Amino acid sequence: MASHCATFAIRDHVHRALPTVSAALNVYQLVNELRTKVSAHSSSDLTSYLSHIKQFRQALTLLTNTCKLAILWVQDTTALDNVLHLLEQLRDTEKRCLHDQGILGVAFSVLQDEFHDLLIQNSSPVPVPSSLFSSGDEDTDPLPQPVLPIRVVDNLKAIVGCFPACDSRRFMSIYVEVRITTVKMSLQGLDLDYLDISLSEFDSVQDIEGYVDEWGRHLEFVVKNVLELEYTLCHQVFGQLDCFSRIALRSGIQGFIKFGNTITKAKKEAIKLFKLLDVFAVLHNLRQDFNRFFGAKPCSEIQTQTRDLIKKLVNGASEIFHELSAQVQLQRLMDPPPDGSVPRLVSFVTEYSEELLDDDYRPVLDQVLEIHCSWYNNEKRHVVSVEVQNIMKSLELNIETWANRYEDGALRCIFMMNTSCYLSKHVKGTRLGDLMGESWLKRHEDRVEYYAQLYLRESWGKMLLTNSERIKGFTEAFDQEYGKQSGWVLCDNSLRWKTGQLIVGVIIPVYKRLVERSSNKYVKYSSESIENMVTSMLQPKYGSNIKLLDRIRSVVAGRFSPTTTIAAA
Repeated sequence: MASHCATFAIRDHVHRALPTVSAALNVYQLVNELRTKVSAHSSSDLTSYLSHIKQFRQALTLLTNTCKLAILWVQDTTALDNVLHLLEQLRDTEKRCLHDQGILGVAFSVLQDEFHDLLIQNSSPVPVPSSLFSSGDEDTDPLPQPVLPIRVVDNLKAIVGCFPACDSRRFMSIYVEVRITTVKMSLQGLDLDYLDISLSEFDSVQDIEGYVDEWGRHLEFVVKNVLELEYTLCHQVFGQLDCFSRIALRSGIQGFIKFGNTITKAKKEAIKLFKLLDVFAVLHNLRQDFNRFFGAKPCSEIQTQTRDLIKKLVNGASEIFHELSAQVQLQRLMDPPPDGSVPRLVSFVTEYSEELLDDDYRPVLDQVLEIHCSWYNNEKRHVVSVEVQNIMKSLELNIETWANRYEDGALRCIFMMNTSCYLSKHVKGTRLGDLMGESWLKRHEDRVEYYAQLYLRESWGKMLLTNSERIKGFTEAFDQEYGKQSGWVLCDNSLRWKTGQLIVGVIIPVYKRLVERSSNKYVKYSSESIENMVTSMLQPKYGSNIKLLDRIRSVVAGRFSPTTTIAAA
């Protein structure tokens, strides 16, 4: 009775196991059919080939799962040992197929080659616009187009999708190696040797300011075109950005950051402020791109380097800016020009202050100073306007100090005429002029008139007081005064002409009266000769067609810094 019950129990167990065993056999039959298609198919028709592989993978997974279920039913029944052994073999079919020499291993190798070939055949450098080789703002070149056709991207994505994530890493390695080669080829067209320049290779940041401009254009191109394309393609092909991080780390982007750090380490001088602002402006404009590209953990090194560079730029620019007024004061110890002309520092500081207020730099400087204040809990407002006014006040005190160094009163007047004329004319109608105000401009205009009259009294007026009776004495005094002033300069053309007319108006009438009362043997000059000599006086040493800032910038920039020795103006 017990034996009979056991038999019925086994039979019942077998009956329940048979459907799952039958299902496993049916799935195995499907696997064999698909195996034939995969084995017989070539990758020339990639779409069909990938479809068969995908179906084959799905069938293998189904076979494995079905066999596992059937094994649970038959593993406790000795009568089904042979069936159990068969099911175990069928269950391991997927594993055997995935082996290097298995059908999927072979297919995997074929698809690796296909993946590599698709990338190689369709990858090319991003074209470099001609505008990158000039400093012009206009770019007439069309934007570079994606270098991989959509069809190719879809095929790459389909190949990756045929295999589990663990296997897709191999494709990612292939992808990174091919694309990083393409990225480097794109960068080769930019001639980036300057990125490796060292501090020992230049004395002043002014020596490499052209490279700073190039750096900005090149970095924007690399980020907006080269890396943007890689970012998009990585997301399209793999659906995630691990591969992009690996490309970014090897793209050379850190070389750009290194160059920025080199600029921050350059000698502290006034011109450096603009270069620091240039670098900051470029990085700020690319801030969203940097956050998007390098925000992931694999790019943490780039994140850290960029943050450190920004900190150096903000601190360095703020330090130079807040020292400008003090640096102007330090130049007070210099001697004024011996010819009474406009000191190079006056021209430089005026142009420099105007540039600080320019639309290209003022917003950036405001932002840098605001960031700096927030870091150190400083709530100063209108910092730029106040500091520029302080710079100009320091410059005016310098001018007054220098004027008092002239022993000759007439030359002192020439100097004050030159500087006040320069300040009123060059500042009027500019942002600096608006900042200093109409009363400031009017004060310097009035100074020109005042010192012109004082100049006449101190020089030609004194001559006339003591030498207006005899033509011989007049001529000797005129020659002496003319010779003394032959090395003096009035820089402004209209001021020079107007002053000449004032001199003529003072001395020619007296001279004509003396000529009329004298014999010809004492007359050395005609009235016309005197007039020509006077009106040709006070000529500048440089041609008026040469822009003054271009002449003086390289000379003054080095002096207008906290690390240089005070020299003559």
